[in-house]
Amino acid sequence: MKYYLSKFISKLRISSVKSSTIDKKSKIGRGNNIINLKMDKYSYIGNDCIIVNSEIGSFCSIANNCIIGGASHPIDWLSSSPVFYDGKNILNKNFSENKFNSYSNTYIGNDVWIGNNVLVKSGVRIGDGAIVGMGSVVTKNVGEYEIWAGNPARLIKKRFSDSTILKLKNSKWWEFSEENIYAIADYTNNLEEVLKIIDERNE
Repeated sequence: MKYYLSKFISKLRISSVKSSTIDKKSKIGRGNNIINLKMDKYSYIGNDCIIVNSEIGSFCSIANNCIIGGASHPIDWLSSSPVFYDGKNILNKNFSENKFNSYSNTYIGNDVWIGNNVLVKSGVRIGDGAIVGMGSVVTKNVGEYEIWAGNPARLIKKRFSDSTILKLKNSKWWEFSEENIYAIADYTNNLEEVLKIIDERNE
């Protein structure tokens, strides 16, 4: 009984979403804090994530407890404190109005899978088809169809050969109409076959 009660209470939590555009075919879990996000179709964000100033493509899977984007601070000034540059800050104090852009956009491509408890630094770009392992701290750009993991995250391997990656990249299957997605859906577990079908459709 306790289990079902806690599940019920958990479902009551709602996400706070501000200044964001999220496709109607995408889903957001519970307890998230989302500010200035643009997310395309058939992507989802799990529970208890913080996502700020980011763009997420189509067919992405973002697991629970991830932090993507957010504020950065100057690292080569006298101080990294926000009181020494322009804009509002939690201290409500500005000793100067030096210009500093503390919010760089973070970009997550299409068909990206990000595991539990991943941190993605603001301004990072994660390419189409990439995978980031659970618990990783991503501080550098991740290439298309690459698998990264660790703290700091490092390239583990590419998912496919360079020639296959090029075919996938050129296909841009995530932009297909629903009708064309259905047409290839039964073959998505056979990469060679599905690429052949896509090639034939493009001829």
